[in-house]
This record gives sequence, C-alpha cells and structure tokens, in this order.
Amino acid sequence: MPDNWASLVDDLSRELLPGWTEDWLILERERWGQMRVYALEAVAQQFLTAEQYLPALQTALVAMKVDPIRETAHRIAIEVHLAEGNIACAIKRYQDYRDFLHRELSVVPSTQMTQLLQRLRHEVSSR
Repeated sequence: MPDNWASLVDDLSRELLPGWTEDWLILERERWGQMRVYALEAVAQQFLTAEQYLPALQTALVAMKVDPIRETAHRIAIEVHLAEGNIACAIKRYQDYRDFLHRELSVVPSTQMTQLLQRLRHEVSSR
C-alpha cells in the first residue's frame, strides 16, 4: 500500500470540477465516479487483506459516501468489523444498509451480502 494512502483516498473522494455546469461534464462525472469507487474499494480490500483494519474501514466509508447504493464497500466494512471481532457492528452495518436499500429503492441486499450475514449468525450461534 502507498505510504500516502490518506492523500490518495482524499483525492479519490473529490468530485470532478464541482460547481461547473457544462453538459459535457455529465458523462465525465459518471465515469470519474465509477473509476474512483472501484479504486477506493480496491484499496479498502487491500488494507483488509493486509489486516490494516482502520485504513480499510476508513477507505470503505469514503467509497460508501461516493456511491451509497453500491454494495461492495458495505460488504468490505462488514468484513472489517468481523475481522476485528466486532460482531454487533457488523450486524448493525448490514441492517443499516438493508434498511437504506428498502427505503430508497424497495429492494433487498444481494445473495452474497445475505450469505455473509447468515455465516455471521451461524458463527454467533455456534459460540
């Protein structure tokens, strides 16, 4: 991971030319938004894999701010909480995301997200 990860994450959190209203920026902003959320998720996943949980969580939270509907960053945040043993935080993160999706789009989280929570609940009940 880069030593200046905080600067990288800060750069990726910024919108393209905020305040500008030119029509050509609509597609460019969408493209930049997609690129930065993928980059943020990749950085968060690398931190998670390296067991650097604070930067992993912080980076996932930035990705969630960029695209709150996209599930990948929410899953990474849940996995960080699980890796740290913070089961209640993981469940709360899932419930908040599930409620958000229901409220905003009347949909439920993906099968992958639901299976993550089911594994979590199975681990809790096995203890």
